[in-house]
Order: sequence, then structure tokens, then C-alpha cells
Amino acid sequence: MIKKILFPTFLVILAIILYFNPNFKTIAAGVAVLLFGVILLEEGFKVFTKGPLQFFLKQTTDKLYKSITAGAFVTAFIQSSSLVSVITISFISAGLISLSGGLGLIFGANIGTTATAWLVAGFGLKIKIASLAMPMLIFGLIFSFKKNLIFKGIGNVLAGLGFFFLGIYYMKEGFDVFKEFIDLSQFAVSGFLGAIIYTGIGIIITTILQSSSAALALILAALATGQIEYANALALAIGANVGTTITAILGSLGSNIAGKRLAVAHLIFNVSTGLIALIFIFPLADFVNYLSEFLNFKETDYTLKLALFHTIFNVLGVVLMIPFIRKLEIFLLRIFKEIENKGIDEPKYLNEAILKFPGTLISAVLEESKYLYKNAIFEIVAHALNIHRDDIKSDINIKKIIKQSDKKIPIDIEDLYYSKVKNIYGQIINFVTRGQQELKLTKQQNKRLSELKLANRRMVEIIKDTKELEKNVSVFLVSDNEEIKNEYNKFRKKVVKVLRVIYLFRKKEDKDEYFNQLMILKREAKTALKEDNKSLDRLIRKNLITTDMASSLVNDNVTVNDLIKKLIQVAELLYSEKDVILETVINNKIQQ
Repeated sequence: MIKKILFPTFLVILAIILYFNPNFKTIAAGVAVLLFGVILLEEGFKVFTKGPLQFFLKQTTDKLYKSITAGAFVTAFIQSSSLVSVITISFISAGLISLSGGLGLIFGANIGTTATAWLVAGFGLKIKIASLAMPMLIFGLIFSFKKNLIFKGIGNVLAGLGFFFLGIYYMKEGFDVFKEFIDLSQFAVSGFLGAIIYTGIGIIITTILQSSSAALALILAALATGQIEYANALALAIGANVGTTITAILGSLGSNIAGKRLAVAHLIFNVSTGLIALIFIFPLADFVNYLSEFLNFKETDYTLKLALFHTIFNVLGVVLMIPFIRKLEIFLLRIFKEIENKGIDEPKYLNEAILKFPGTLISAVLEESKYLYKNAIFEIVAHALNIHRDDIKSDINIKKIIKQSDKKIPIDIEDLYYSKVKNIYGQIINFVTRGQQELKLTKQQNKRLSELKLANRRMVEIIKDTKELEKNVSVFLVSDNEEIKNEYNKFRKKVVKVLRVIYLFRKKEDKDEYFNQLMILKREAKTALKEDNKSLDRLIRKNLITTDMASSLVNDNVTVNDLIKKLIQVAELLYSEKDVILETVINNKIQQ
């Protein structure tokens, strides 16, 4: 409701300002062009998040110093702390990285975002940037026509940089013209009161623009043309740093608890850093003057001084927060607790944040499918055969397990399906379908999602097969006819053997050994019908079973072998996969 009111209100105010003050149009156009450039940059770099960037971030979050360095490097390179924040929240929501690793990335992103100020102050405002922007736009457009996603990504990056520099040019030109009519510097407020007021203005500007890069570029352009005082510009930069947390907060709205923890951590960090910088704004400004003199900056080169100030207080904020990072993590875990009484049919890994990137979607769907398989499916199949799961996981001889498992385990497969499986299955299919429609996927990623969808469909079929089998298992295991009882114990033995090998396959490190065993069992299931039919013929010829028993035995023989093949197929699809991100990296290299 608030968004519906604020957006049209903002448009009306902007239209009124442009109508009554046409000189403001060039500045507004500059901001719009620069923001479009930021959007194109993010779109361009999203192509690379499908492989190298995700792989890089995953590999650099095991140590705090590595994650801070990675966050700074990536943000400086892609010129978007917002994109890094969204990626990090998405990664945490999908369970790809830990909270501490995400905190490191966010802290590093704050250092990396200072590269924007240096780029604009040291480069964008010093030369005729429009002449450099034009070739970037031309080559960016040419690359964007290519079908190859990598070339399209490069095209968007080049065009994004072109529009970014062009926006700086228009903002600077706009302020140059604007000062002939209105001198904004006359609204300067000195002292600590001015610092507080302009910090608030910086927060508002960044919240509206949804980009600290755009806000900093606007501040630097205004400072370069003398439209704002240097002291007030320092406060605006502090406000821009705090305002950028809005993007992380918005990005966390659709995430799980882990994503919300990170967004709040981002807010706490930036607000704390901002408060420290605001309290010590004047001592920091003096320190910047001292360093500027040491670095041979011109005394009046306020844009470079602002870039230096921006870097100092961000680095200082990280240095001061590092000793408290563990306490911050404990605080967030205490405040944002996982919902312990969450419905058993509620997804554990699926949330809106994972739909931002292909890799996080695939990882989350895979983990959700594994969770469903090892909890619901394993339980339903085992209990339907009157077997306890702990016995399957143990080292007890399977013959002994079958012999001692002669008591019926109460089970309502229909109820278990509705209480444990149906909703999660529907959510998995929904997220996979949305991902295939909304995300730009490689053939490999699309294939992997289709495989996961197939694995879940097979799990539902396994439940249906088990439901049919359970009826006769319950009847014939208490039968006086030893022959039919033996046949159904053979069925149970075959399924239990498969369940045990699958359990070992997903739990043990030596996967090759158990994978080979599964393939042998799979081949046996394909050829078992002939041998089983011979045994069945013998029982019928010797009148050892009734015709009703024979009919049930024939049908269940087919069901058991189909059940085994489906159990093994699901295990293959879920547990024998290579790291999707790593595969994507390799494929990208091959394409290049």
C-alpha cells in the first residue's frame, strides 16, 4: 500500500520540478542514464554469476580474511555492492555459504564500493568522459547482438560502463548550467548540525536511487561544480553508505531466516560505520587533509579528498567490526531463530531469494529433494515393508533383519503422502518451473533442473508403488502358507538391500564402490522378471500357492522391480551429481 502511494507521489513531484525548473532536466537525465548503466552492468555481470563468480565466492568464504577480500575485489570489479548483497543473500538462503562467510562478503563489499568514488573522482570528472563512453556504447551494442551469453554479458558490461560515464558527463554539465540559475551551496549548513542533516539527505537520495554508486556519482558531480560544500559532501557520502542497506533489506524479504540475518547484519554494520564516521567526521576530515598533502593531492581537489574519506571510514568500519563479528553472529542466531515447529510439509530450502540466480536455485532444489528422499521416502518404503530404518542403516545381516522384522509397523501411506510429501513436491515443481521460465539458463542448467524434476516425480511414483505393495505384504507375512511368505520376504530382502546401498552411497566418502553396487542391482532388477517367473511357475505347478496368491505375486513382482529401478534412478539423480557450479565454469572455459 505504501509503495502504491509513494511511487505516483514521487512521479508527480518530479514532473512538477522538471516543469517549473527545466534546467534540472540535464541533471535528472544524467542520473537516469547513469542508473540505466548500473542496471546494464548488473545484468552483464549476472551472466558470469552462472559460473565463475559463484564458484569464486563459494571457494572464498571458508576464512574471514578471504571472504572480506573476495567481497571487496568482486564489488570493485563489478561496481555494484547491491548485486553482491543480493548474490550473498541468495547463496545463504540456498545453503551454499555460511552466515560468517556472508558477513565477510558484505564487509568486503563496503570496501569494494569505494572504487566507484575513485573511478568518478580520479577519472570520470577529470577528462571528457563522453568521448570514452561513445565507443563503449558502440561495441557494447555490437556484442549484445551475439547469441552467445558470454558475448551478451560483455556487451551489457561495456554498454553499462558507457552509460555510467555518460551519466556522469550529463550530471556534471547539468550542475554547471544549474549553478547559473540556482546556487545550491547557499543551503550549506556548517558544523555538526550540518553533518547530521546532510547524512539524512544522503540516506534519502540513496534510498530513492537504490544505488550507492549512483548516489556517490551525483554527490561528486555536485561537489566538482561547487554546488555543495566539501564538509556537507562528506556527510552525504556517509548517508549514501547507510542508505545502500535498503537494497539488502528489500532483497531479504523473500529469503529464509538465514537471508534475513545477513540483511540485518548489513544494516547493523553500515549504521555502526556511519555513526562512527559521523561522530568523528571532523577529525577524519583533518586526517584526510594530512594524507592528501602526503599524496600530493591539490588542496582544492575536493573530489579526490572525498574519495579518500569514503575509503578511510569504510576500511575503519571493517577493522573495528572484525573483533565483534563472532558476537554479531551469535546475536543474529539468537534473534532470528529457525522455526522449530515449522510444519513437516514445509520446504526447508526453497524461498524467493533462490530465484535470483540459476546456481542457487539448482542447489536449493537439490537439497530440498535430498531432504525429501532421505526423510519421507526412506521412511515410507522401509515402514511399508515392516522394516525399521535404523536396521537398514546398521551392519546387521539383511537376512537377519528380514527374519526378525515380522511385526507389522503401523503406517498410513496416504496420510504420510499428504503430511510429508505433497506440499514439498508441489513447491519443488513450482520453483523449477518458475526458474526455467524466468531465468536465463544454460542448456546444462536447464537439463539439471529437468533431472531434479524427474527425480521428484519418481519419488511420488515410488510412494504409489509402495502403497500397492504394502497391502499384500501386510496380508501374506502373517499367512499360514510358508511359500507365499518366503516370496514376499524375498521382495523385502531385495528392496532393503537397495535401501542400504543407497544409504551408504549418500553417506560414505567412497561413492564409486557403492555406485557400482547400485548399477549391479539396477541391472539385476531389469533381468529379474524372467527368473522370478520361473520360481512362480514352479509354485503354481506344484499347487503350493492359490490362484489369488499367484495373481498378487505376479503383480507385486513387477512392482518390486519397478520400485527398485526408481529408487536407484532417484539416487543417481540426487547423489551422483558433480558440482553444478564447477561444471558450468568448465563449460564456460570450453566455450571460450
